[in-house]
Amino acid sequence: MRQLTARQKPNRALLPATQKWRQNKRRWPGLFVSFEGGEGAGKSSLIASLYDFLTGEGLEVIATREPGGTPLGEQIRECLLNPNDGITLTARAELCLFLAARAQHIDEVITPALEAGKVVLCDRFNDSTIAYQGVGRGLGLDYVKQLCTLICEGVTPDLTFYLDVAPEVGLHRVSKGGRGSALDRIESETLAFHERIRKGFYQIAAKEKERVHIIDAHQNREEVLEQVLEVVKQRLPKPIQ
Repeated sequence: MRQLTARQKPNRALLPATQKWRQNKRRWPGLFVSFEGGEGAGKSSLIASLYDFLTGEGLEVIATREPGGTPLGEQIRECLLNPNDGITLTARAELCLFLAARAQHIDEVITPALEAGKVVLCDRFNDSTIAYQGVGRGLGLDYVKQLCTLICEGVTPDLTFYLDVAPEVGLHRVSKGGRGSALDRIESETLAFHERIRKGFYQIAAKEKERVHIIDAHQNREEVLEQVLEVVKQRLPKPIQ
């Protein structure tokens, strides 16, 4: 199947400045933590370790992922990462599928959990869409960010950890993980595409320093977990030592 490459950024006007685009962050008794990074950054293993630690401390925790997290989201995930032969996704169609999965995820899983006072650990959220589709695919960072804002209607992570790893290192980890030729559609993209994504995450982190914490993912898992815990403990709804 033909892989997408970055296209020339179109002369696209920004969306209307209605209240929808400017909606303030919603508040809840729970804690929403998202984990971002390129391929092979170690998000899944970090989330699993953090989940075990927090549940061991008596907290109610939900670990979920994007795209996915709901039956509809998982079907969309399969379509995005492993589409049937003959199906080619355009950049905008790809973006819309990610946003559709997110809308369902927010309504069905994330918002109810946060309103119930739970900790939500989410593998990817808006920042991935902005970095991958906005910067990687060339749709435009601000344009994609506005669409994400519309879909989320104030649902924004309280904390975000960007696990930073050089693309060549992350992709090597993925290929070494026993999957071989089973790389998905996005993992199979060019190194240049993944380098653009890394730059996109840097741009996001520079604009939102209070929310986004950059973690050096070249470190071992224990060091990464320790640094994440140091930040998370200060924000938990139930204090722990």
